[in-house]
Amino acid sequence: MTLSDFIEAELDGLVEDWTEYARALGPKDIHLDDAQLRNSARELLLGIAANMRGVQTDAEQIAKSHGEKSGADSDFNHIGREHADDRQAHGFEINALVAEYRALRASVLRRWQGTGQLDAKALQEMIRFNEAVDQMVAVSVRQFAQTTERIRDLFAGVLAHDMRSPLAAILNSAQVVLCDEHLSARSARAGANLQRSAERLKWLIDDLFVFARTRLGDVLPLEPSEHDLAAICHGAGEEVRASNADAQIEMEATGELRVVCDAARMNQLIVNLLTNAVQYGHGCIRVKAAGEADQIVLAVSNAGPPIPADALPTLFDPLTRANPSPAPGRASSGVGLGLYICRCIAHAHHGTIAVRSDPNETVFTVQIPRDFAPAS
Repeated sequence: MTLSDFIEAELDGLVEDWTEYARALGPKDIHLDDAQLRNSARELLLGIAANMRGVQTDAEQIAKSHGEKSGADSDFNHIGREHADDRQAHGFEINALVAEYRALRASVLRRWQGTGQLDAKALQEMIRFNEAVDQMVAVSVRQFAQTTERIRDLFAGVLAHDMRSPLAAILNSAQVVLCDEHLSARSARAGANLQRSAERLKWLIDDLFVFARTRLGDVLPLEPSEHDLAAICHGAGEEVRASNADAQIEMEATGELRVVCDAARMNQLIVNLLTNAVQYGHGCIRVKAAGEADQIVLAVSNAGPPIPADALPTLFDPLTRANPSPAPGRASSGVGLGLYICRCIAHAHHGTIAVRSDPNETVFTVQIPRDFAPAS
């Protein structure tokens, strides 16, 4: 008897073994009844048995061991993905999902060992069985992880979106309060602090919103029109100075700086670069905007510790920072999305962003075309 035939012959006993273990692994408030647990085990075991009967070349075996996808296994992989979705929907953790497969493997091999079949053919059958289980584990874990990431990204996007309205109310109210000529000096300072903190919170929420949208596969939305980049740079500088009173920012503009862009996004990009420079550098921050024939070149530079060479390849990845720690006297500026957002905005404008860092200075350079057609 082959192992695949044995699985089908002993299906009821294997299902009972596995169901008892799955019940112990699952959350205490699990909503899966015994019939649902048995059906899950039955589907997994029959799928594995069917996979073992398929003809497999040496190349296919190697590919499977490397975790590569196979079109011939699409139905088999579908079983693993469905099982992962089902367990996630019922509150299982990923460790419990993997433990289920571990229990299934142990139950089958323990019963198979009891038959006394230990010849070379039986060994080959066990190899095929383990390969099938490993492939299904890989498929299930990948599906579970992808779904979990998507849920987290959706949550982040919804949270960022829903926080915008109350934050706008705070900013508007702070502005109204600060217009009151009868405020005491103490109240005026408190109102100014409230406004600066709310502005900083707005930057963080905007970054989180962009991060969530791009992670979910959405194209960064743009509303392009013709703008003067010099004016955008000056506005961004004023925003950063409002939250960092001691920030020294110098602007230099040369050439024709009329450009088709999304002004709000470009402002967000420049604010992020300036905030990063304030946080990790020292001394004067220089912003240079130069209009060339077909493009605009924007450079933001600052003195300070150089960015470590090993950090440069992943510098624009999400949840990373330019330097291990902020400059003395500076608190952490955020969760590490600023430079990632800069890259998203530059790419959305069909442009590029790059960094050069040495002991003398760190320079971030953004290049965008004068005219571009945004993605629909």
